[in-house]
Amino acid sequence: MTVIEAYLGELRARLDGPVTAKRDLLREARDGLNDAADAYRDGGWSEYDAQRRAVDDFGPVHLIARDYQAELGMHAGTRTLWKLILGVPLMQLAWEFARKWTFGDWSQLAPTPGWYRYIAQFTHGSVFIVPVLGVFALVCMRWLSRRMDGAKLVKTAGVLIGEAVGLNLLSVALLVIATGVLDASRLFLSAPCGILMVLWVVLSVRLALLARRSWRSCATIVA
Repeated sequence: MTVIEAYLGELRARLDGPVTAKRDLLREARDGLNDAADAYRDGGWSEYDAQRRAVDDFGPVHLIARDYQAELGMHAGTRTLWKLILGVPLMQLAWEFARKWTFGDWSQLAPTPGWYRYIAQFTHGSVFIVPVLGVFALVCMRWLSRRMDGAKLVKTAGVLIGEAVGLNLLSVALLVIATGVLDASRLFLSAPCGILMVLWVVLSVRLALLARRSWRSCATIVA
């Protein structure tokens, strides 16, 4: 194994994040190292010494891994936020459309107790609040990127993402549990509504897992 490949192997082992983004970063690092080694070889250095000097110039692997990990964390966080911003309102609109098209007006159901109305209002309000929080998090990440180093920025972004994703998961969980207690059949007013409700729960859990992965990426940044 060459010096450059050994260096890249150690760097790869220290990184955690989306496969594509990780592969692109490592490809850029390899290209830079090979270009530097070529320059040293043209200057008369041996193959081994040229690669060794290229690696030394590139920087200690733990410091490079710290910067790369911050970039991977930002990439994962941004993807999660866009899925949150677009996915949550889309699921709500699709469910409401399916309910009106396949079931009809709510008046067909038995009277709804007051406590359930509060939970339903909270869930419906969260559908609008969650995307706003997501946009706010994106704006903050862009603004803070000019004022914070990568590690602090990713950790701050992780908190913002966690709040938005957490609110969405909480609202969906409350609605599902409350509806199950009141009348579980309301979760499946029709086949399309039932399918969309399941998809909404799956999306919410998926977003929570993505947010957790982004937070885990923050924890792996080498201090």
